[in-house]
Amino acid sequence: MDFTKQRIITFSAAILLLLVLTQAVYTGLYVAKISVPRALVWGSEGVLFSLLAALAGAALVQAKNNHLGWSAIAFSAVFNLVQVSIGLTLFGAAGKAAGSVEGLAPLASGIVAFSFMVYNAAKILLGLAALVFGVSAQKTGNSALGIATALAGVIAMITNAGIMILTRGGILPSPVAGATGVVATLLLAVCLFAIAKDDQA
Repeated sequence: MDFTKQRIITFSAAILLLLVLTQAVYTGLYVAKISVPRALVWGSEGVLFSLLAALAGAALVQAKNNHLGWSAIAFSAVFNLVQVSIGLTLFGAAGKAAGSVEGLAPLASGIVAFSFMVYNAAKILLGLAALVFGVSAQKTGNSALGIATALAGVIAMITNAGIMILTRGGILPSPVAGATGVVATLLLAVCLFAIAKDDQA
């Protein structure tokens, strides 16, 4: 199979949709207080983020326009890979250490905070990508989708930047900022599907 520009864009959009699905499943299980298979969910996301980084990097080289958008997607994938890796490898170990050794609780909390800092940075980048491709979609006749995607991107950037600058929970609950990033990611994926065959992608 030849990895043409259109196929790379389509695959990237499909992976973004799968990532939205995994986050929705994880959140739903967590809210319902059902045991979350973190290794399965986060491990799967790690694989998807790795593939997305490669695809977005290839698209960045091939694209005629929207280089900023593809760069944002590629780096968001790398940041998210770091974030899920921290969760899989350090959350459990840090929690056990904090429970066994007095005085390690602040370190465990710091690891979690670091993870969320990377998470919010990734959401800012996805918001930026949504803004870039939303504006591009408007130019190709998808005005409603483009406006919605660009607006969702701006909101995701503002809310996640606020969390990073003012610390988690400083201006709004952290899950709200994460949710805006998920919405922006969903619309970004739809937007990429819509413009996959257009030269402006």
